[in-house]
Amino acid sequence: MTETTSETLHDVTVTVNGVRRSAAVPARRLLSDFLRHDLELTGTHVGCEHGVCGACTVLVDGAPMRSCLMFAVTAQDHAITTVEGLCSAPDARVAPTGESMNPVQQAFAECHGLQCGFCTPGFLTTVTAYLEENPSPTSEQAREAISGNLCRCTGYQNIVKSVLRAAEIRSERAGGPTAEEQA
Repeated sequence: MTETTSETLHDVTVTVNGVRRSAAVPARRLLSDFLRHDLELTGTHVGCEHGVCGACTVLVDGAPMRSCLMFAVTAQDHAITTVEGLCSAPDARVAPTGESMNPVQQAFAECHGLQCGFCTPGFLTTVTAYLEENPSPTSEQAREAISGNLCRCTGYQNIVKSVLRAAEIRSERAGGPTAEEQA
């Protein structure tokens, strides 16, 4: 005789990338799995599953959060921004490729701040939130801002350059002085 067990499902409704989304999930479903499997938003990557690498970072009400450390049920009624949502941010613009990119995405492309791309979604969301708090970082501050995200490919120099370039792009788009004008 086989015994079947059924888990109680909980209705979870969140706003993801500006769209209200709902699903019924077990209480122990991680936010990363909810996004990837229930909502089919696979841009959020799962690396270490311990909150160390930062690949799964999303924005919860604008703040970076390791989605592998948060249960989906605790995201109820919160606003989640995944890497897919960055291209629809108010400061996103159409790039020469025809794709819409926010300043951080554009800077990572311009400065070659990515290689294999696995860690990139976590860096993009982390840096996007960081620049809201510190719009004009120094190189050292940029290093500190990304210190919680791991990359096995780049050596971080181009990621730091990307953070600084993203700050410039944000300033340009806001009508602020360019890097040359500040110098």
